[in-house]
Amino acid sequence: MILIEETAVPLVALPMDAFKAHLRLGTGFSDDDVQDAVLESFLRAALASIEARTGKVLIARIFGWEVPRWRDGYGQALPVAPVSQILSLVMRDVADVEVSADPDTYRLERDSHRPRIVPTGTVLPTIPMGGAAVLRFVAGYGPAWGDLPADLGQAVLLLAAHYYEYRHETALGNGCMPFGVTSLIERYRTVRLLGGGYV
Repeated sequence: MILIEETAVPLVALPMDAFKAHLRLGTGFSDDDVQDAVLESFLRAALASIEARTGKVLIARIFGWEVPRWRDGYGQALPVAPVSQILSLVMRDVADVEVSADPDTYRLERDSHRPRIVPTGTVLPTIPMGGAAVLRFVAGYGPAWGDLPADLGQAVLLLAAHYYEYRHETALGNGCMPFGVTSLIERYRTVRLLGGGYV
């Protein structure tokens, strides 16, 4: 399975001012924006880390997902959540010939932790032998920072601040994820069993 992030989080969606306030950086100076590039990089790193730990996409964007076979023809769990829209489903054969699946043959089953693509009929469209299904979808809580649950937003700010504070630290220990961040994201984590299956 291959998951590709087709669009990036736009700078306008990052809480730069809230992060500066969280760090208690001085304001009103002519060089207020001198650290913006560094702050942006820590916010993006914290965002990516929280998304990786939880399996949740925080800021909405488009993903492409390639799968060689369905786990179950009656429905396939998607690799991230929440998913708001399926844009397309394409079947690609071993010769790289692609055929779009009829949108009337599948639908999105929404879920906070485990969204799925399910058939509208009996089973999902058949994936050609040696080929793959390529699914494009929109995932994320919303396009703006304010669309995030408050605890996830706080976790990102705390982790980004931790990265900023320990930016010169190369050893483990103080550079690891703080307990406060771990406790904030715990309820969003998906338990996986049986070789990648979901509970």
